[in-house]
Amino acid sequence: MLDGITLEQQGLPTATIITDVFVNTAKAYTRLMGVPEFPYLVCPHPITNVDSAELEARARKLAPQVTRLLLEGRL
Repeated sequence: MLDGITLEQQGLPTATIITDVFVNTAKAYTRLMGVPEFPYLVCPHPITNVDSAELEARARKLAPQVTRLLLEGRL
């Protein structure tokens, strides 16, 4: 965010990815920020201490959703 303006408000598409333990926090934060329908992707927790093969598998699973979010602005 730059001076309170999100990248999306600047016309730059983004894809936010969180781990599943932060879903409730994300819901609360997006409501607080006035964008309760803000799209974000969720992957299994944790991402630290996960071997590179598992991390790559998770990324490959999310890739189609990331593409859709960046190109279409929706999940």
